[in-house]
Amino acid sequence: MAQDGTESYRGLDLPPLVARAVELADRQGFPFSCRPEQGRLLRVLAGGASSVAETGTGYGVGLAWLATGAPPGATILSVERDLDRVRAVRELFADVPGVTVVHGDWEAIHDRAPYDLVVLDGGGAGKGGAAADPARLLTPGGTLVVDDFTPARRWPILHEGEPDLARLHWLDHPLLDAVELRLAADLAAVVAVRTLNHRPPATTITDSAGP
Repeated sequence: MAQDGTESYRGLDLPPLVARAVELADRQGFPFSCRPEQGRLLRVLAGGASSVAETGTGYGVGLAWLATGAPPGATILSVERDLDRVRAVRELFADVPGVTVVHGDWEAIHDRAPYDLVVLDGGGAGKGGAAADPARLLTPGGTLVVDDFTPARRWPILHEGEPDLARLHWLDHPLLDAVELRLAADLAAVVAVRTLNHRPPATTITDSAGP
């Protein structure tokens, strides 16, 4: 979720379901919707998925992009911790086939795993990789998206002067082939595909201060 995400949609020509979700988020004073650049990426990736999971529904903007891009018959599970948001989004998506919005913490996506596409966002430990296991969450060849990063400008990737362990967790994961995609000058996402075999990590983090 982006700090100015909802505001960034003003004046854009949007798919009808996305427009309704943005209107709902704006009406509720919720600024943290995924940005249009991220939404368009989700729409494209959803086109190749028959099963999708998303964490951090918010007021359904990212979910609307996923549902807009998903093929007929696809199922989409979205999990949100705030009950009022869950109720509002369920009403918004009541006539959209295949979409289920669950009230709970992000781990609820494990109940229906594995998926062809998993989008990790919102709060909780999932985005940082503390408990999100690609072997459990993704089908072989399935895709993982972790959004709302600042584009990396050096290697190793740093955050506030320290190695960005949350991002490196995904880029170096032995079960994933991962890449950081720059979606805008100030926005990037990690997109990863589950491999069939383990591979060694690509990055070694060392203490620059030495022994």
